[in-house]
This record gives sequence, structure tokens and C-alpha cells, in this order.
Amino acid sequence: MKFIHIADVHLGAIPDSSMPWAEEREKEIWESFKNIINVCNEEDVDLLLIAGDFFHKQPLVREIKEVDYYFSTLKMTRVVLMTGNHDYMGPRSNYVGYEWNENVHMLTGDTIESLVLEDINTTVYGFSYHSRDIREPMYDDVEPLNNEGIHILLAHGGDDRNVPMNMKKLQHSKFDYIALGHIHKPEIFSNKMAYSGSLEPLDKNEVGERGYIIGEINKDRDISTNIQFIASSIREYKKLIISIDQETTQGALEDIIRRNLREQGEQDIYQIRIEGYRDEKNYFDKESILTLGNILDVIDDSHPDYDFDALYKENSDNMIGMFIKSIKESHEQDEVTKKALYYGIEALLGSRE
Repeated sequence: MKFIHIADVHLGAIPDSSMPWAEEREKEIWESFKNIINVCNEEDVDLLLIAGDFFHKQPLVREIKEVDYYFSTLKMTRVVLMTGNHDYMGPRSNYVGYEWNENVHMLTGDTIESLVLEDINTTVYGFSYHSRDIREPMYDDVEPLNNEGIHILLAHGGDDRNVPMNMKKLQHSKFDYIALGHIHKPEIFSNKMAYSGSLEPLDKNEVGERGYIIGEINKDRDISTNIQFIASSIREYKKLIISIDQETTQGALEDIIRRNLREQGEQDIYQIRIEGYRDEKNYFDKESILTLGNILDVIDDSHPDYDFDALYKENSDNMIGMFIKSIKESHEQDEVTKKALYYGIEALLGSRE
């Protein structure tokens, strides 16, 4: 039985809402979902598992109808989904009473239930969130009903506010696969349990690849499970560290950044950190750097490369001279002390912008 496991799609989210590319990002989340439908058809997938937070908030009827249409284009794939803490099934939720296509099955209860898919000899277990926070460990004692066929647990959570989980206990359960959602970073615990992560990264802290899990459960003789993470996101958030020296000018810095963006992917979204020691009379224009591409932040952690001997001679009779002398006479002449010297002199000399 071949399956794809996704979670935390967050349809309707608008990452980086204040940035010029925000509208594109909203559309790209939908495109990533549509890509999963295509992959299911191309790979002859039997089962699509959606482990919560399919939508970013309570979905509109037209949004549910839209995804249901794409589900209807699946050639042979069954879909099983649950709600998470973002799209939880409240009393006024548009999920309530919605009639999905016949190949779509929603776990609607607020306690563990089982869904039998006879044609693929598979039983899926799970429940939907009916409130934003669930602090009880709902999954720790769940086990398959019997030993026949394939048994999969669909679970959303893993922190104190959203269904705490005993990961070691879950790994030793008798499920053939546990499809986890809620944590946006993909993490494979074993061939039998994984967080798929989000399909697209949703904020600057979600650095690295995002995508889905594809797997196969072989029920011939002893049941075995094999899974693989597939990176599929349209963009990534990346942290870019640029090292400079006394010779680095604004133009040189911008050329270095342009080259890095070309090499690492101009479609991706960057946080740039400038490090090193610059000419003491040189300052970098961060606003200009922000125009070079999809750049969220520019953090200038560079320091003026002061001539401390000359500074001391000029200021031997004042606080600046006393500070330089005390630091230089310190027994701890390590990198931390060096940075303290630079930070202190910058503070004492004041801003030169």
C-alpha cells in the first residue's frame, strides 16, 4: 500500500504579509497542495494522509469546495484527514455536515475513532480537534484493534498545549505507521513514525527544506514500512552570513550578496547577517541591501576596525583611554574580550551615522 503523508498545509495563510511577495506566497501554498494531487496521480498512491491544520483558520465553504474538487481529480487515491489546532472543528465550523467526495474521509469525532478502508486493507485511527488547545495526552495508550491488515495512526500535536505525546511509547506501539502533524519542521523518527512538516515554510524561523513523506507498507508475510522525505516547497527561508573586512565597500558588499542569491536561489527568502571588522569610517546602507532580492532582514554585526593604540594615545586622560587600558590589561584576551572592547568603544564614541 503506497501512501503520501502531509500536514500543516495552512491554506489561506499569507506569510510575510507586509512584504512585496506576500500575495505570491499565499498562492504558492495552494500550488504546493495541487502538486500533491499531481504526485498522487503520477505515483499511483493508494492513500493521502492529512495530519491536521489543512487550513490556516476556520475554512470558508468555498474553500472546502475548492479542495474537494481537487480531491475529486484523484484517480485512485483515498484521502483521510483530520483537523488541527488552527482549523479545529468548532460548533459553527463549515466542516460540520459537509459531504465530501466519496474518496474523502474525515475523522470528525473528538475522541479516537477508526476508519476501515477495505479495498486497501487499511484501518486509520485518529480524531479531530474540536477546540484550539488540547492538553490531554490522547494518543499514548492507543493501539490497533487487531493484527490483521495495515494500521495507521493520524496524530496532530506534540507540545504542552496541543496533545502532549510520549514519542518513545508511540514508537513502540503496534501501528505500521504514525503520521504526525503540528511541528512544521520535518522529522523522521523511524520508518514507522514521522512529522512530515509543512508543505511550504510559513515564517522566517522555518529555515530549511519543506515537503512531504512518501511511503509504502508491504503486507506480504511480515508487514514492513519504508518512507522517504521529499523536498517540494516552492521557496525556502535561508540565513546568509556575509563576512567582510576593511576593504569591503558598500558596492562590494552588494555584489557579494547578489552573487550569493544567484548561487543559492533567487526565489528563496533571506535573512542576511554581516560579520567581520570594517574600516572604522565605513558604514553599510541596510535599506539599499533590502532592495537586492527577497530579503526580510539585514543584521549588521560588523564592527569598526579601530586602531586602539592611536585611540589610546588620543584619549589617555579620559574615559575612553581608561576603558582601553583596563580591557587590554585583562587576563582574558579571548574573542569575547575582543568583542567587549569593540562594543565598548562604539558606545563611548557614539553613533557616527
